[in-house]
Amino acid sequence: MIFRRDMWIVLAISVAAVIISPYIQPPWLLAVITILISALFYAIRDAKYPAIGMSIVAILYGAGLVSLMVFLGTITIVMMGEAASRIMADNKYRIYVHILVASVSSVIVMLYLNYTNILIPLTGLIVALMLKSVLKKREDSIMLECIGASMTMYLFEDISYTANTNLIILAIIISFAFGILSYKMKAADMSGLFSAALMGILIIVFSDITWFFVMLAFFILGSGFTKFKYEKKKREGVAESRGGVRGFLNVFANGLVSLCAAILFGIYQDPLFSAMFIGSISSAMADTTASELGMLGKTPRLITTFKKVPKGTDGGVTLFGEAAATISAFILCMVAYALGVVTFEIALFGVLAGFVGTNVDSFIGATLERKGLIHNTGTNFLCTLSGGIFAMLLYIL
Repeated sequence: MIFRRDMWIVLAISVAAVIISPYIQPPWLLAVITILISALFYAIRDAKYPAIGMSIVAILYGAGLVSLMVFLGTITIVMMGEAASRIMADNKYRIYVHILVASVSSVIVMLYLNYTNILIPLTGLIVALMLKSVLKKREDSIMLECIGASMTMYLFEDISYTANTNLIILAIIISFAFGILSYKMKAADMSGLFSAALMGILIIVFSDITWFFVMLAFFILGSGFTKFKYEKKKREGVAESRGGVRGFLNVFANGLVSLCAAILFGIYQDPLFSAMFIGSISSAMADTTASELGMLGKTPRLITTFKKVPKGTDGGVTLFGEAAATISAFILCMVAYALGVVTFEIALFGVLAGFVGTNVDSFIGATLERKGLIHNTGTNFLCTLSGGIFAMLLYIL
């Protein structure tokens, strides 16, 4: 068991590490010192996973694979945030203390190192919090938080993308407001809150706030369709589990491809990636609609054999569901067109991609998912990927 006294020690050592680290050269020497201190904690207390996590990040820094900002950012975000939260006696406020300490200390480190790209520690912080909410029952959660936060910061540092600080602040406010509202409305759990916030921030920063509004439109429509006649669907045994509450797996399964498209568009400014974006999100929209409204229609038929199957069967489709899916994809694509995210031509490609994507989802559901070879989240991801690729091909051709 890790006592509060031990957390004060971790906090003090973390602060000392931040202060002296820039003056310890070469980097491998600091890595050796960190590993030795971690080994001490590994030996005397039940803190082996935090020790392993920091040792891994220290090795990466010592080998020159990550920067000093990534190394110290991991210490401040994970170790200092975790230590400060565990010092709190009231569990109710621990997450807020973690966020406050991690955020403030990260900003201080940036100023101390004359580091200007706030996007780097921001992404590391949100990923760490997301992993914390997902892995809270796992013994090795802090180790995975260290690795996840450091690798995220390394990735975005390597991209070398810079954005206006005011835009980033606006993105934080809008995305977290959206995430918190979703959590309060029981449309997302805590992991869904942080993953949606991360996705929203990156979309706004790399592309434009209008792209985020397209994503928001998908979420609002999708949540509405999930809640529509929920009790009836529940009685028939075909309703979404957990009352339709979205977790991080659902968020990334439906939004990862569109997020990548938004980032690529921000870097290259190529309309090809706007086609990928609208194609993937249109597929997610169509699939959600077909799943939530299609089962309210007549008895579905399996997409591979056209034989009648019970409602809720993976791969089952209805004419009503296909029509509803296409209409919802059209509405979403017209929203994107009205906001100036895509041209009218690309919007039409998005509608076709939505139709293709939802049927790819049904086909995979009828084959791989029914055999237990793939989970529903994997099916959703392949649905959005196929829709994004299809829209890109239409744009190219």
